[in-house]
Amino acid sequence: MGRTFKSVRMGSQEVAKRWLKASRALNKDDQVYRQKLAEMVKMHSSEAFYALDDPLEAAVFSVLIELLKETDRKAVEKRDDVDL
Repeated sequence: MGRTFKSVRMGSQEVAKRWLKASRALNKDDQVYRQKLAEMVKMHSSEAFYALDDPLEAAVFSVLIELLKETDRKAVEKRDDVDL
């Protein structure tokens, strides 16, 4: 017999697909971020699979991690520019 429920990983992939579809309603300037957002959701869906049981929570968790990493990278770059 097959699975009767979806895993968090599968659910977060579906969230990413829904977000991509919903982002079509955004203005053109904002639409450029839709693919990046969907990629962020997918980046940590495997790790979130172990700790979380809600696909939406896993998707948001993944996006927040990637945003924090991006913020840290920019801070390091800014610090390096000041040191020169």
